[in-house]
Formats: sequence, C-alpha cells, structure tokens
Amino acid sequence: MNEKTLKVLEYGKIKESIKKYAKTSAGKDIIDNLMPYKNLYEMKEHLEETKEALEISSLKGAPPFDGIHDVREGISRAAKGSALMPGELLRIGSMLRCARLFKDYIAHKEEEQGYRVLEDIIVGLVPLKKLEDEIFNAIVSEEEISDRASAALYSIRRTLRDKSSSVKDKVGSLVRANSKYLQENLYTVRGDRYVIPVRAEYKDQVPGLVHDQSGSGATLFIEPMSLVQLNNEIRELMLKEKAEIERILRELSSKVTANVDIVENNGNIIWELDFIFAKAKYAGELNCICPEVNDKGIIDLIEARHPLIDQKVVVPSNIYLGREFTSLVITGPNTGGKTVTLKTVGLIHLMAMSGILIPARSGSVVSFFNKVFADIGDEQSIEQSLSTFSSHMTNIVGIIEGADENTLALFDELGSGTDPTEGAALAVSILENLRGRNTKIVATTHYSELKGYALKTVGVENASVEFNVETLRPTYNLLIGVPGKSNAFEISRRLGLPEYIISSARENISSESLKFEDLIQSLQQKSIKAENDARDAEILKKDAEKLKERFEEKLYKFEKNRENALYQAQREAKQLIKTAKDEADDILKNIRDLEKLGYSSEARNMLETERRKIKDKLENMEDSMKKSEEYTGEQLKTVREGDEVYLPSLNQNVIVLSKPDNKGEVQVQAGIMKISVKLSDLRKSKVTQEDKKKAKMQKREAKLNLKNVATSVDLRGMDAEEAIYTVDKYLDEVYLGGLNEVTIIHGKGTGVLKSAITDLLRRHPHVKGSRLGNYGEGGTGVTVVQIK
Repeated sequence: MNEKTLKVLEYGKIKESIKKYAKTSAGKDIIDNLMPYKNLYEMKEHLEETKEALEISSLKGAPPFDGIHDVREGISRAAKGSALMPGELLRIGSMLRCARLFKDYIAHKEEEQGYRVLEDIIVGLVPLKKLEDEIFNAIVSEEEISDRASAALYSIRRTLRDKSSSVKDKVGSLVRANSKYLQENLYTVRGDRYVIPVRAEYKDQVPGLVHDQSGSGATLFIEPMSLVQLNNEIRELMLKEKAEIERILRELSSKVTANVDIVENNGNIIWELDFIFAKAKYAGELNCICPEVNDKGIIDLIEARHPLIDQKVVVPSNIYLGREFTSLVITGPNTGGKTVTLKTVGLIHLMAMSGILIPARSGSVVSFFNKVFADIGDEQSIEQSLSTFSSHMTNIVGIIEGADENTLALFDELGSGTDPTEGAALAVSILENLRGRNTKIVATTHYSELKGYALKTVGVENASVEFNVETLRPTYNLLIGVPGKSNAFEISRRLGLPEYIISSARENISSESLKFEDLIQSLQQKSIKAENDARDAEILKKDAEKLKERFEEKLYKFEKNRENALYQAQREAKQLIKTAKDEADDILKNIRDLEKLGYSSEARNMLETERRKIKDKLENMEDSMKKSEEYTGEQLKTVREGDEVYLPSLNQNVIVLSKPDNKGEVQVQAGIMKISVKLSDLRKSKVTQEDKKKAKMQKREAKLNLKNVATSVDLRGMDAEEAIYTVDKYLDEVYLGGLNEVTIIHGKGTGVLKSAITDLLRRHPHVKGSRLGNYGEGGTGVTVVQIK
C-alpha cells in the first residue's frame, strides 16, 4: 500500500485509537504492524473475526484477559533453559489461564450461535492446567513463595517459625536481665541475627559478639553468647529456605521449558486475540458495522461517518459509485465538506481492508482495491522549490503510472494551482485517462468545466455538498447526481449587496448559464427525493431477503428437529415396551416361585391367564409400533385441494393446499407449517373417513358418559402421592367432560398437599390456569382450575 496515501488519510491515527483498547504490549505491536491486507479472502476473514469478537463481547461480556501480561521475554528465557523469577512464572501462569478460559469463552452449545473464525483460531490453544496450577500453588506474588510449594519448604518454614519464637523468648529474657546496661529495653536485628543495644561503657558486662554500633558510638549492638547457637540455627534454616525456593523455581522453569513450544504458541494466539478484541472494542465505541465486500469496485456507503471526527457532531454521508458510474466529481463551496468526504471514502476502505469494522449503517458495501492513491492537501516544499501545482502534479504522475482497474484514486481540487483554463483542461484529460482504465475515481473541484464533463460523459457522475443560503452555512450533506450551484447571487443579496449590482452582474452572464444554474437547482430537489426513495427501497429489499433467509433456516431446523423428535419418541416407546416386557417376565417368574410354596390349581390357571393377557397386550403394542413405522400406504397419482394425505417423511397426515406444479410438487399444510413436497412422496391417509366418524362417535359417547363429572374433588386425608394420582385422573375426566372450571379441595393444613397440587397444575397439559379460592369459595384451602 502507498505510504503517502496512508499518511495523507491519517491511517496511523486509527491504529493509535485501537491501541488504547489492547491489553498487552504484544497486542499493541501487532496493531503497529497492521497494514491493509493484500487479497479479498484475508480482508473478509479479518472483518469476520472482528465482527464475531464484537458479537461475543455483547453476548458474553468482556473476554477473559484478566491478569494478562506480555510474557515474550520470559518465554524467550525459558526456551534457553534459564531459571525464571517468580514474577515471570506468575505472568506465564496468567497467560496459560487466559488461554484455557478462552476455550470456554468462545465455545458454544449446539443450539447457540457459532463463531467460525474465532473457533478456528482457538483450535490451536492447548490448555496446560497442571502446569498452571503448579505455578499458582507455588507462587503467591512476585516476592513470596507459598508454603504449599513443597513439603520440604513447609517443614523448613515451620521449624524456622519455632526457632524464631524461641530466640525471641530468649532475647526478651536477656533484655529484662540486662536492662540497666541497655540503651533501650528492646532488641533488634542486624544481618539476620538478633542483638541487643548495649551502652558502650557497659560492653564488658554483656559478653557476646559486636555486630554494629550507632552513629554516635554510644550504643553497641551485641549478640549475647547464649544467642549465638540459636542465631546460627536460624541462619542455617534461612539458607535452606533460600536453596529450596531456588530449587522450586528451577523445577517450575524446567517444566515451562519442557512445554515451551506450546506456551509460546498459546502466547501468540492470545496476542492475536488481544488484537482482535481491541478492534472489536473500538468498533463498539464508534458503533461500527461489518460491510458487505466485493472486488468489483462497487462502493455503497450508507450514512458513513469520518472516524476521526467527533461522532456527536459528524454529519453522515451516503457515497456510492462502481455500478452506473466509476467516477464521481464533487463540487461545492470551500469548507463545505468536500475534502472530508474524500478522506471518508479513502479511510473507510483502508480500515475495511485492514479487518477493521467501519462507521456506517448496516448494508454498506466496500470494495477490495490492490492500490489506493490520494492526492489531498497542499504539500508545497520550499526545500525542493516545488509550487502547489508542481507538488500536486508530481503526485498525479505517480498515480497515473500505477493506476489500473483495481485502483481507487482520490483527488482534492484536481487541476488547481495554475491558470483555470489550463488547469480545467488538464483535470478533464487526467480523469478521462483514468476512466479509460476503469479506475475508480472520486475528485473534488471548483471548475465548472468538470461539471459539464460529468454531465455529458458516460460513467462519470456529478455530486455536490449542500449549502444553506438562508443560514449562509454548509450542511455537509453530499448530493450525488447534482452538480454544485455557486449560489453567489443569493449569498451576496443576503450579505447586503445592492440589488442593482446583482442585476448588472446577471446581465453579464449568458442566459444559457443562468438556465443551467436553475436547472441544477431543480435537479437538486428531485435528485434528493429520488435518491432517498431508491435507497430506502434497497434497504427494505435487503432486510426482506435477510428475514427470508433467517426464516427458511428456522423452518429447516424445525423440520429437522421434528423428524429427530419423532425418531427419538419411537425409540423411547420401543424401550418402554421392552422394559415393560422384562418387568412382566420378572413378575411372572416371581409368581411361579411363589406357586411352588403352595397354590391351588385354580389359582395357577388364573395367574397363567393374566400372564397371557399381559404378554398379548405388549405384543399388540409392539406390532402396532412396527406397523406405524413400516406404513407406506398406497401411492397417490392425483390429489385435490383439501385432501388429507399421509407424508411418510414426517409420519403424519397433511392437508393438500395446491395442485401439482410443472415440477410435480404440491404445497401441503403440516400443523402450522406450509411446505412443498413431491406428489410421489405422498400416500393415502392412514385414517379413513370411517375411522374419523368412529372417533367422533367415541368422543361424543365419552362426553355423554362424563356429562355428570363432579365440579370439585376432595383430597383431604390423602397423602401427596395419592392426591396427585387422583387429580391427574380427575383432570382427564373433566377435560373429556367439557367442563371449563373446577375446584380442587386440599385444605390448609401444613401446605405440603397444596404445594404438590400447585406443582402438578403448573405442568399439566389440560390446565389453562389456576388460582387460590376467593372469600366464599374456600379461601386458601381450595384451588380453582381453568381447563383448556
């Protein structure tokens, strides 16, 4: 990518903004080295990773970067076999914990949304939980090793504490015994040895080793002879403690060294994730979106905002080219926003090509370009004796040499800095040359000649920045399809220029020019409305397509889940039957064993009869299951709208909604679903009209038989299990009997019975709702149930 373009478009400021959100210096280094990617695939993948990071952050909260540090130096030392300091080991342990937590953070359940790119990245993470635990168990902080680091260290420290306690007691007694010789009645430590402060004139009264003296020489710090052995033992223990700590650190360091390739790989992935989530955080702050991407030079930015302008005041712009036209010529007054529009197009493309989400509205489209050139600003150089025109022309020469059909070229005030006639002619020639190469161009200008060139040239379109004549201020809105109008007369009139001067000026302009200006104004109003209508229609169309795709996907999942549920239900039913048969056989076996103890032949016959009944019933159920599964039915050659037919793939009856089309497909209603199936897949319904009539008769008979079902049931005196069975059976009878509301009497008591009944009602299929009784209905001693 052209370095000058990156500088002119202030690409570096975007990277500096993103670096604020990185947690580690390693992540910041990746951002520092970030450049636009060199192919469409990389661009799409890195945009997708940022989008996924933004989505998962919104869904699951902040990523698990707590305690993360840049441990590249520690890993490098471990690779060389060096012993690591406690702080370095702690930071490596934190990085390993972060790597392990990221596996769980990005993982998802089967029914949840997946994150394809991020999941591919974390595949390389290898949790080292054992090493991680050993580090955190052994090291408390950068200065402290835990007693639990080893049994030897624990034993040494316990002995050291005991010795220290003994020596403190001993030295305390010595202080009391020699208090008249001491400067102060206290003891202190010099060189890890306990000493007492003896006045210099009494040094012979306290035999011992002199370790130090005060600045004035009036006090000597003496280690009494009776403490020497204890101090020596403490010193030996402290040396053992230090040696054990060094051994522990060497052992942990060697374990890091043994796994250094995995540790380094985990670190590299974590730095990459730090970079990705920094981009996502930046995108969240600016309310950015992931654009649609192409490599055909099509640009369609909807409500695009310059990322470096305060988002509270920036005016969004709709900018597009690449379909009907490949060159856009923007005209308008100074400070009207032309240069900002130019920079917005360029910088947004550099961001997208770097995998950074863009500040625009959903549905925006960007293109991948091999090269982006920008000639913006006055780069006059005194040292090189270059004028403004010469500086621009030097840049343009470089652009013309490198531009092709995969190039985006941005020109600010093309042809300015020289004679207006010659400058305009050069500008037209440059634009025409680049247009012939199919280069995508956005150029700003003040020259009227370029307005005319855009009007009459295929593939070139005019645009302008809007100016409010009433307030004499620009609105910063970009109007595509309309060349800029000068508004000089209107502005002069509002500023107080006499009308006769304005009239005289009008007479000096040809009528064609005035008509052209009026035409511009008329076009401007019509174009704004047409553009807004077209864009709204396009957005609605895209939203409709997305909704269609989403619901088609949901329908597919629904059908798949339905098939799985039916298959699972059949498997469970088979298992239940098998279990019931096994239990029945066990019961009968036990009965035969009991028979041996002495039953009459009549009792044996009765038991055998009952055994045959159970067996026959289970076999009939199994046969019914098989028939249900094996049923294919008679294939249908013709169907009529409204026919009820059987669809084997769903194992249910469906209603025909349409006649077969030219593909041999018909639309059918399966429950709440409407689906298209082949006519050859339909079969004659399992349920005949006679079966339906019989079912209706049975239901009618059931209702007639149950018309006298009681409107209440009394559970008082029952235990919870018996009450649940009674209520369940009662609700079935009520449902068949057609009652709308019934009362369950459970009494007040301890509340156990009421609680069990409430739990049953909450999940019962016949219950629409329930409430406790009102005053006069029984109060809290009854529950009133509404039946579906």
